[in-house]
Amino acid sequence: MSGPASKRPRRSTQPNYVYSIISVALVLFMIGFFALVLLHAQGLVRLFQERVQVMIEIAPGTRTPDIVAFQQQLEQNDSIKTGSVVYTSKEAAADLLREDFGEDFLQVGFPNPLFDVLSFNLTAEYFNRNNLARLKNQLLSNPLVHDVYYQEGLVDEIARNVQKIGYFTLGIALLFLVVAITLIHNTIKLALYANRFLIKNMELVGASWGFISRPYFFKSIRNGLLSGMIAVSLLLLVLALAQRELPELESFQDWQLLGMLFGGLMLSGMLISGVSTWYMVNKYLRMRVDDLY
Repeated sequence: MSGPASKRPRRSTQPNYVYSIISVALVLFMIGFFALVLLHAQGLVRLFQERVQVMIEIAPGTRTPDIVAFQQQLEQNDSIKTGSVVYTSKEAAADLLREDFGEDFLQVGFPNPLFDVLSFNLTAEYFNRNNLARLKNQLLSNPLVHDVYYQEGLVDEIARNVQKIGYFTLGIALLFLVVAITLIHNTIKLALYANRFLIKNMELVGASWGFISRPYFFKSIRNGLLSGMIAVSLLLLVLALAQRELPELESFQDWQLLGMLFGGLMLSGMLISGVSTWYMVNKYLRMRVDDLY
């Protein structure tokens, strides 16, 4: 009898690889994102270290030519970041304060209490507590210098965090590796679950294990590559957004390492998907028919 029932579409017995591809892509993206943070961690630490500002208050009464000569001397110092030495006169500093606090922040008739200031940043290689303390003592011995300031607490905080980041990244890397392999394996297991009877029936009619496994294996390789490409595309998007917020990231970008990372992600997707698929197909082949239910 032909009727509405005969026109119903048959339920597909093909594994739903869409969820598998998306799940593997998300796992690879998480691993890749963590690897990106790890690759850029040292550069970010250097960036923050070189943003710590050292300020020199010039002694009152110092002539402008002497200040200019002192500034040129600082610019030739190898420990000071090139182009970071900036001179701010006390008049310019007063103008800046007027913009922030209003015209009457200084009472009329009172002398300007501010100092002429030279500020600079150190290179990351020179940035540590001992070097900063030594540099401060050297500067204070100069008769042109009234005082030297920098954020000592921030220096110590950066030093402590560098060590913490090392231990933290190692632990997270191991955890991500275990979680990634487990999630990908379980996702592929669920994808092949719908085909377990078809796999077993092919064996019962005389097909070899290699013949049965081969189509699933090559499809899993292709899906793993697709997952890796999706993950790499998302990572490139994240990297572009991060560089828009922090343009300095581009200065220490290593595209060779990034290429190795992206290639490794695609290779990992292919490898883990292929191995998991091969394992699950052969597992169903080893099972008895009654155990499939």
